[in-house]
Amino acid sequence: MINGNTQGIRQALLEQMETMQRIECERDEFLPGELMRQLARYTGLLGREISVYLSRGGDVLDVTVGDAQTVSLANLNLRRSLTRLSGVRCIHTHPGGDSTLSSVDLQSLQRLRLDAMAAIGVSAEGQATALSVAFLGEPAQDGQYSLLLTKPFAPERIPQAGLMQQIEETDRRIAAAAPPEERRTERALVVGLAESEDAPTLLELERLADTAGAKVVSRIHQNRSKAEPGTYIGAGKARELSLMVQSADIDLVIMDDELTGAQVRNLEELIGCRVIDRTTLILDIFAQRASSREGKLQVELAQMKYQLPRLSGLGVVLSRLGGGIGTRGPGETKLEMDRRRIRRRITDLSRELEEVRRQRTLRRARRVRNEVPVAAIVGYTNAGKSSLLNLLSGADVLAEDKLFATLDPVTRRITLPCGMDCLLVDTVGFISKLPHELVNAFRSTLEEAMHADLLLIVQDVSDENFAEQQRVVAQVLSDLGAGDKPMLHIYNKHDLAPNVASDHEDVILFSTRTGEGVPELLNAIQTQLRRAHRELDLTVPYAKGDVVSYLHKYGTVEREDYTEEGTHIVALVDPITEERVRKMLGE
Repeated sequence: MINGNTQGIRQALLEQMETMQRIECERDEFLPGELMRQLARYTGLLGREISVYLSRGGDVLDVTVGDAQTVSLANLNLRRSLTRLSGVRCIHTHPGGDSTLSSVDLQSLQRLRLDAMAAIGVSAEGQATALSVAFLGEPAQDGQYSLLLTKPFAPERIPQAGLMQQIEETDRRIAAAAPPEERRTERALVVGLAESEDAPTLLELERLADTAGAKVVSRIHQNRSKAEPGTYIGAGKARELSLMVQSADIDLVIMDDELTGAQVRNLEELIGCRVIDRTTLILDIFAQRASSREGKLQVELAQMKYQLPRLSGLGVVLSRLGGGIGTRGPGETKLEMDRRRIRRRITDLSRELEEVRRQRTLRRARRVRNEVPVAAIVGYTNAGKSSLLNLLSGADVLAEDKLFATLDPVTRRITLPCGMDCLLVDTVGFISKLPHELVNAFRSTLEEAMHADLLLIVQDVSDENFAEQQRVVAQVLSDLGAGDKPMLHIYNKHDLAPNVASDHEDVILFSTRTGEGVPELLNAIQTQLRRAHRELDLTVPYAKGDVVSYLHKYGTVEREDYTEEGTHIVALVDPITEERVRKMLGE
């Protein structure tokens, strides 16, 4: 597809020009001779500037037609990188034969950090006369760079490999010169439909952005009752954000709700920078945090399922995945290829995760055979679940003041005051507007909560949105089918909210920082788990010593005496263990 000012150009000629997009370019080739000839020919025929954008790998990403003086570089700021070149070089024509790069050309090279900006002088007869190229040089003031300008090259004397080597050297120099804070930080706006910029959902979105590694410059609210179908926040608000993006040097705009592909495309065109939604942000955090094979598979599956229905509307976003700039979409053939590729990958990932789920089921069945009760630690993200596991078990699980610090489930064994062993399982945190793709992809992990004997619901009692977080956790557990499980509610961070009180037996006032509530919690876990067990009081003949060993292994022995008839033993066991013991005794 030919972009730009195509008005007045015959369709047959446009179709001929599209063949330029299929010209092959070697990785060490700056500008293929055939592409230069075609650009010069069509420039001569139309009397207009034409630009092409080539990726570092040699793909023709876009062909755009301008007018006699200039060609639009719309949406090129979507490619801006904080630490490297964009991976794209712009090559365009100058009717009239002069290949001198204009100030606009050089400003675009600076602003977008292009690999290179090149101009081909074209004669009235449609012949290339010269090629001039500019690269970024050494860092200067205010984030600018000096410029390296080549002398005009004759078309037959272009140093292809030398120009590509210059791109690599420039890229390495820029990466090395970037200050540490710039290397890891994107400047972002968070935007949502809310009554104020201090709305809880926007504050949470800012924390998510911080967790992902972005620096939030500002929170923006749009006071609407429902999202606008085309742009989510409305075209007027989007244009207002466009001015803010330019003045505050914003790299990324994050919307608080899930967007359609068309909404993303429309917003990027209006705002002029990259736009993502809450779901994409959470998926990015999960991709950063996943460390186990299962976690990585689950994240990739969620990403694939999220991308699939959005391909046709993503336009420049999809092109960005391939490294292109200034494009409006890859064309229907490319879309269908991507759809097939994603569907195949979803099938493969689902198959691999099913095998992981089968293995997890086997491990769970082994725990059942060993009669080890399980308590799953669940709750809102950053409520203190990992800190609780570390405190009770002496584990060293990562516990940060970040959202989704724990992604992969962690299991540790503890011993309760009565001597009973228990497994604690730390699970991924919940959050409001949890993407359903994540719930489905992480179902095998969240099944730990579904199959646990007891749920330990950790809640940050000091958070001003405590009640809403309670509601979210209860809703997710209900959706998972675990809403009727035995539960203990652990009001964590009580040291930060000492006025909070509760006399309910299922509520434990707790602090992972001070250790408040640890004895009460262990006793409460013990009480809850004992409710599912029964006391077995019997005398085992000395000839049946294997029964005593079995009770020590699979039950909790509370008293053991030796009499003339045999070993008098009082033990706490579950129904399965009691049945097996009685069979072993021949009852």
